[in-house]
Amino acid sequence: MPLPDGSTPTYNRATNNWANYIDLNLLGKHMWQPDYDPEGIISTIPAIVSCIIGILIGKLLDGLTQIKPLLFAGTGLLITGYFFSIYFPINKAIWSSSFVLVTSGWGTLILTAIFYLKDVKKYEFGNIFKYVGMNAITIYFLSSFISKSMYLIKVGPENNIHSWLYESFFVYPFFSLDFFSLIYAIAVVSLYTLLGYFMYKKKLFIKV
Repeated sequence: MPLPDGSTPTYNRATNNWANYIDLNLLGKHMWQPDYDPEGIISTIPAIVSCIIGILIGKLLDGLTQIKPLLFAGTGLLITGYFFSIYFPINKAIWSSSFVLVTSGWGTLILTAIFYLKDVKKYEFGNIFKYVGMNAITIYFLSSFISKSMYLIKVGPENNIHSWLYESFFVYPFFSLDFFSLIYAIAVVSLYTLLGYFMYKKKLFIKV
C-alpha cells in the first residue's frame, strides 16, 4: 500500500515504511531517535503478539509429559513464518509478522529441547536452565547494563573495556577471529550462568 506521498514502502527501519510514518506523525519528537523508534506504535502490536504466543506456549507446557505438542507448535510456527516471509520479509527493526512467527518457532523448539533434557530425561545438567530461568529478568538487565557501561568506559585512546578484554585475552594467531569471538561470547554467558547459580543457591529471586 503506497504511503500518502505516493511512494512505495520499503523495509528500511528509518525510511519509507508505514510503521515509521505513523510514529513520525503521532509521536513526533518523542521518538527514541529523530527518525526511528524500535518500540513504536505499530511495531509494538506484533511485539505484543510475541508475548501472547509465549503465554500460550507456557499454558501448553503446563502438565505436559511428552514433547510432541511443543514440537508440533514450534515446527508449525516456523513453517508458517518462513512461508509468510516470502510475502512479508523477516525484519526485526519493524518487528514484522513473519519475524514474530519465526522467532517464536525457534524459541519454542529451544524450549522443547530444554524440556526434554530437564523434565523428560531428568538429566542433571538440565538444572543449568533452572538457575538462569529463576532470575532471567535480573540477568537480562545486568547483562545489558554492564555491556553498555563497558562500551562507554575507555581503555586507552581507542579501545573500550569490551574490545580490550577481547583483544587481550581472546585473540590468538592460530584460529580465526570468528572462532575467538564465539569463545568470548561463551565466556560472557558462562559468567552470567554462574551468577544465576549463585543467586539460586542463596535463594535470591528478583521478580518484576
